[in-house]
Amino acid sequence: MRTTEETEGFDGEASNTSMISGASSPYQPTTEPVHSRNVFGGIVCDMEYLKSYFGILKVVEVVLSLIGFICIETIMMCSPCGGVYFFEFVSCSALVVTGVLLLIFCLNIHTKVPHVNWSLTDLVNTGASTLFFFLSSLVLACINHNTGAEIAAVIFGFLVTVVYGINTFLAVRKWRRGAGCQGVAQASDYIRARTASRGEVEPRPELA
Repeated sequence: MRTTEETEGFDGEASNTSMISGASSPYQPTTEPVHSRNVFGGIVCDMEYLKSYFGILKVVEVVLSLIGFICIETIMMCSPCGGVYFFEFVSCSALVVTGVLLLIFCLNIHTKVPHVNWSLTDLVNTGASTLFFFLSSLVLACINHNTGAEIAAVIFGFLVTVVYGINTFLAVRKWRRGAGCQGVAQASDYIRARTASRGEVEPRPELA
């Protein structure tokens, strides 16, 4: 017959064993909060970007592209119409793409999607818009019927070409600075990884 002390001893060992097994069990309940991944959460208008050079240039580009598109759309009759159609396509495309990029940068959506190289994207858009606006304005200036709408479209086309050219120059400088900083960081990471893989340890002054 077991005594009271032996019973208490077995109960104590059983409780300790259950506590140990419970502590070491991999299926422990967690109290960590689950954060919902909302990419577009907390979107606010960045007024600082609108006041910057890039923000002002993009607003001007959107406005001039819209005016040029409206001017070319008021032309009812044309023969030949190749220059009109070309300018219409370029102004509409530049208006849509630049407007979307303006919203992305203004609302800080580019910070929510860091996988895209937004500096390079902006550079490609501004460079292509500069080239195509210049070509379409030049073609429309050579092939037109001297109507008011065509002359206005040509004027605004060359104006927006200049603005896009300035934006391209600034975008190239920004992209080069970003690429240089990224290259320095990658080189530093490579040197650290190579040193760690070789087991090289920097000498300490106190051990010399």
